[in-house]
Amino acid sequence: MIRPAANAATPGRSGRNAVALLGLLALVAGPSRGEELDCLIQPWRDITLSAAIEGLVEEVLVERGDLVKRGDVVARLESSVERASVDAARARAEATGGIRSGEARLELAKTSFERQQTLQQQKVVSSKEVDEALASKRVAEADLQSAREDRKFAALELAQAEALLARRTIHSPLDGVVVERLLSAGEYADPPEILKLAQVDPLRVEVYAPLELIGQISVGMRAEVRPEAPVGGAHEATVIVVDRVVDAASATFGVRLELPNPDYALAAGLNCRVRFPLEQASGPATSGAIPGISSR
Repeated sequence: MIRPAANAATPGRSGRNAVALLGLLALVAGPSRGEELDCLIQPWRDITLSAAIEGLVEEVLVERGDLVKRGDVVARLESSVERASVDAARARAEATGGIRSGEARLELAKTSFERQQTLQQQKVVSSKEVDEALASKRVAEADLQSAREDRKFAALELAQAEALLARRTIHSPLDGVVVERLLSAGEYADPPEILKLAQVDPLRVEVYAPLELIGQISVGMRAEVRPEAPVGGAHEATVIVVDRVVDAASATFGVRLELPNPDYALAAGLNCRVRFPLEQASGPATSGAIPGISSR
């Protein structure tokens, strides 16, 4: 079970407040050359990772600050009962004795029926004995069909047992970093929230722009993002959201950019400045790189 702490579509309350404050300050001070605005770098998404079911934590395989890949096993719940159930279900699913026995009985019944038919043609046995042989053959056919159906049900029970066991193994749903470890081995919780994870490649850059720039910033536009000291540097980001609803209280509108961070060189939570190439905004948005910015 994954419980988003601040999904990629909506910043958390503290993030919105911080970015809104930066936007308000930018409005009061006025954007530098009508281009530069304050911004905030945030994780692309951050989640609280939980197990699908409650239980006792057997082990947590990662620590705060560890990098994880999508699909990595990060924790396990105690699962001795579920493992035993899987073993029992697998033994039933792989058992073939009932089918082999049914096949042998059917073969014998068929041979007996054919013999009785031959003897009847020779006037040696009565029709009653032939009917009894036919009935035995049909019973053997039904028994074999039942044995085959039992094996199919055993295979379904094995799949169910394996699914229940799999729910006690927790995998990372994203490539990212462990923000916080909430539980350790031996602890029990309901619901069992185990870890907080954050996806930091790419990063989100949140900006609140003054109304004077509305219509000049568009989706697909590239911009220069400069994180605060001591990180610094210039990084190219792409506008992916321009709010269509204006905040009347601050006379600003929200803008979100996507900032690639493949080597995790940038940390989330940094304040920053963003420069939009507004000198190009009067025409179609350009797709080329901004001079002086190396493409990431």
